[in-house]
Amino acid sequence: MSDAAQATSGTVALVLGSSTGGVGRHVSSLTRGLLAAGRRVLVCGPAATDELFGFAAAGAEFAPVEIPASPGPQDSGAIRSLRRALAGRELDVVHAHGLRAGFVAALARPPAPLVVTWHNAVLARGLRGSASALVERIVARSAALTLGASEDLVERALSLGARSARLGAVASPEFAAAKRSRAAVRAEFRLAPGAPLILSVGRLHPQKRYDVLLEAAGRWRELDPQPVTVIAGSGPSYMLLAQRASELHAKFYLLGHRTDVPDLLAGADLAVITSDWEARQLFAQEALRAGVPLIATAVGGLPGLVGDAAVLIPPGDVDALDIAVREMLADAGKLADYAARGPRQAATWPNEADTVADVLAAYASVTGARAGQG
Repeated sequence: MSDAAQATSGTVALVLGSSTGGVGRHVSSLTRGLLAAGRRVLVCGPAATDELFGFAAAGAEFAPVEIPASPGPQDSGAIRSLRRALAGRELDVVHAHGLRAGFVAALARPPAPLVVTWHNAVLARGLRGSASALVERIVARSAALTLGASEDLVERALSLGARSARLGAVASPEFAAAKRSRAAVRAEFRLAPGAPLILSVGRLHPQKRYDVLLEAAGRWRELDPQPVTVIAGSGPSYMLLAQRASELHAKFYLLGHRTDVPDLLAGADLAVITSDWEARQLFAQEALRAGVPLIATAVGGLPGLVGDAAVLIPPGDVDALDIAVREMLADAGKLADYAARGPRQAATWPNEADTVADVLAAYASVTGARAGQG
């Protein structure tokens, strides 16, 4: 066992809010790694997260604390539930994931140092944005240590008064292999011989700026062969995107939620991300690991994640996306070069063991600071 693991002997409490994606997977990975390192783990979060990610099945203790995605009067109940879950335990550290969980944990006044990992930026404006900024400030100032999934989140926390903040390792998940051949995937979309398949994966939400991808796809009607653009995902922007695609007569298809992303990548010639902000975006990782050339916006944690393995463009810029796609598709050498860069970049990402070692060092740093103040 490492020195960091030996520095503390009590329970690690991991707290998360409502999650069906990246945050839940990260907490699940940490749970397994901490248990393997000999630590006792208590996970506190909505009951649905345990059903989805299997914290108790992995060997952790699970306490249901319903922390919904949006703040409201129900937060008072979540605070009380978390206090009860943490009471009477020998806790080394409470590690909250995301601003919602961090806010509830801060107001619960845990009997151990609070570490908060910031996974996402606040993009809301107006009254909602002002309320979110207050939550950010409370969380930043309440944590003994803030870990950011991207450098801009670290800078944001420090600007709001965080006592200590640094970049935190987030394990790159293992992705399943494709089950279908490239030819079978292309046949699903009735692609003409040589027609490029352009793929994006993510929730249909304004943050993803799929309107930019759609407008560019409308311009590609003049290309021969014309690319087919598909998005795997569901969400509130579906109707607006579908209507605009019909108006543009673009070969642009919304596939809904898909569980076969590895297959889609096997058939794709190019992957595209048009988001206004991302941290360690899962689709970017899937695309690079699969060796699919990637064009992505230079926002949040994406530049640090992809390095020189993707073509980076400004957010919200249809012209830049249009040019980048045309140049990539017109140059077989460039396509092959970026296809080779992806797996090399993926090999540099932290794995589960790296991430567990990083959080154990973080825990040791805050419990050591606590001991020094006693």
